[in-house]
Amino acid sequence: MTGSRNNTWIQSLKDFSPSPTLEEVSAWAQSFDKVMLTPAGRNAFREFLRTEFSEENMLFWMACEELKKEANKTVIEEKARTIYEDYISILSPKEVSLDSRVREVINRNMGEPSQHIFDDAQLQIYTLMHRDSYPRFMNSALYKDLLQSLSEKSVEA
Repeated sequence: MTGSRNNTWIQSLKDFSPSPTLEEVSAWAQSFDKVMLTPAGRNAFREFLRTEFSEENMLFWMACEELKKEANKTVIEEKARTIYEDYISILSPKEVSLDSRVREVINRNMGEPSQHIFDDAQLQIYTLMHRDSYPRFMNSALYKDLLQSLSEKSVEA
């Protein structure tokens, strides 16, 4: 990623309401959970995943979170089918990497999906992001540039 793209992205992250604070961004280094708990953290991590061509992991995780909030059976079925087609189907260009056991359970339950049909798959993808992508995110120019930008801003204040 080029420095100018990083700066453009950092500026767009600051435009979020509310924009992340230095304390918030610093806390992301403490644990992956702290990244995932805040909208700014998820956005920054998603941008990083995009540079690694694995953004589908975050998109799948977020879609599962939305599905869990749904109570309407018809909407659950529609959302579950969309998630399946977008991230589980082997025909999807955004297919996430799941083991065969989890994939089989999802396939069996797609006839009558609940809002928790993807829980095991979501946990598997969360673990994958935590173990593989998060350490690289912490060492990335994207994270370091954002931290430096906010540090400079707090010194100026």
